[in-house]
Amino acid sequence: TLPWAKGMSIESVIEYYDESEFTDYVHPISKTPMVKAQHPDYEISLTGVHAYRDVSCADCHMPYRSEGGIKYTDHHVQSPLLNISNSCAVCHRWSEEEIRTRVIKAGVKDEDLKEARKLLRHAQFRWDYVSASNGRGFHSPQESMRILGDAVNQAQEVRLAAVRLLASKGIWQKPEYPDISTRQKAEEAIRPYLSN
Repeated sequence: TLPWAKGMSIESVIEYYDESEFTDYVHPISKTPMVKAQHPDYEISLTGVHAYRDVSCADCHMPYRSEGGIKYTDHHVQSPLLNISNSCAVCHRWSEEEIRTRVIKAGVKDEDLKEARKLLRHAQFRWDYVSASNGRGFHSPQESMRILGDAVNQAQEVRLAAVRLLASKGIWQKPEYPDISTRQKAEEAIRPYLSN
């Protein structure tokens, strides 16, 4: 079942599930009928700039190939990073290396990410710990808020660790985010990426 009858936003999807009383499982303690989100990559992608520009899934994940002068869609569904020249570089005018660097961890090795990943794991666990508690507003709001405060602090530590790692790779500039506070400013911000 694709729960898109009412739309593809998270609110529309949960409304669909609620009306149909769909349940993936019943929580063993609270007996609450639960719905498990199943990889909503497509739904979320619809809210991004690629969808805004009418880029289809196949454009990136099954880009065109040429063989013997014939152009056809590659039916090997894969990450665009495995075929940057035929996927990303069709629209993005940077070098393959620049594109790859913008997407991946700028050459940071897994062992360098060990501490940041541990902090992220702990921050997420703290959030989930409070979120999964049925009585956070009654049983111990002070402890719940303390745990959430720790989660926020640890998430900030992850951000700082990432900045340090990027700086160690020579990427020290503060990211420049465009002003998209109005529709006009957002359109101006994406104009350089539009195909002529």
